[in-house]
Amino acid sequence: MKLIDTHTHLYLDQFDHDRDAMIERALESGVDKFFLPNIDSSSIESMLALEESYPEHCFAMMGLHPCSVKENFQEELAIVRQWLDERPFCAVGEIGIDLYWDKTFFEQQKEAFLIQAEWAKALGAPIVIHTREAIDITIGLVESIKDDRLQGVFHCFSGNLEQAERILSLGFYLGIGGVLTFKNSGLDKVMESVGLEQVVLETDSPYLAPAPYRGKRNESAYVRLVAEKLAQIKGIPVEEVVQATTRNAEFLFSKVGQAAS
Repeated sequence: MKLIDTHTHLYLDQFDHDRDAMIERALESGVDKFFLPNIDSSSIESMLALEESYPEHCFAMMGLHPCSVKENFQEELAIVRQWLDERPFCAVGEIGIDLYWDKTFFEQQKEAFLIQAEWAKALGAPIVIHTREAIDITIGLVESIKDDRLQGVFHCFSGNLEQAERILSLGFYLGIGGVLTFKNSGLDKVMESVGLEQVVLETDSPYLAPAPYRGKRNESAYVRLVAEKLAQIKGIPVEEVVQATTRNAEFLFSKVGQAAS
C-alpha cells in the first residue's frame, strides 16, 4: 500500500536538522510521494533543491500563497510566471484567499488567485487552493471561472457538508489532513457523508499534526494516521481508503506533464 502526501512543506527550516531521516520515516511508513506547495519567491530555492534530492518522491508546485500577497504581489507573480514558463510543475499552488491574519490585501488576493487560476487552465495543471476564513468566498471565485480546464483540490478542507458538496459538484477534490483527528472539529461528521471518489490525503507538514501529535511538528509519515481515522469514520478497511486516495492523487496530478510537453 502506497500513500501520497498531497500537501507538505518538507523544505521549510523546521526540518533542517533531520530532513533526510524524516523522509526516510515517511518512506518506511508507506508514503511514496510528497507534493510540495510553494509559498513565494523566498521558498523556491529550498523547494527545488529538495525535489532535486528526491526526484522519484518529491514534486514541486509553483504559485503565490495568499498570505504572501502584499504591495509587491505583481513582482511575485512575475517570478511565478517565469518559473511556469521554464519547466513543468505538478500544480499551480498554493493559491487562494486567507482572511485569518490580515484583510488588508483582500482585493489583491482575489486578483492573484484569478490570475494564477487562468495560468493553470492554460497549462492544463491543477490548482491547489488555500482558504482560511474565506471558504464561501473562495468557492464562489472558483464557480465564477469554472470550465472543463479547471481542476484542483481545496487543501486542508475543514468546512461543512454543504460546502463540501459545492466543491465536489465543481469536480474538485477535498484535501483531508490532521484536522480530521481533532476532537470537536466536526469534520468527522462531514466525511461520514462524503464518498472517497474526490478525496486526497495530506499533512500540511510541519503544521496541523494529527492526534496524538497535535501541537507538535507534523511530518509526512503521519498521513497514515489520517487514513486510519478516515477508515474508522467510514467503517471500512484502511486499505480501501489508501487505495482510493492514492488513485485520486495520481489522477489529479497526472496531467501537467502531458500539458506542458
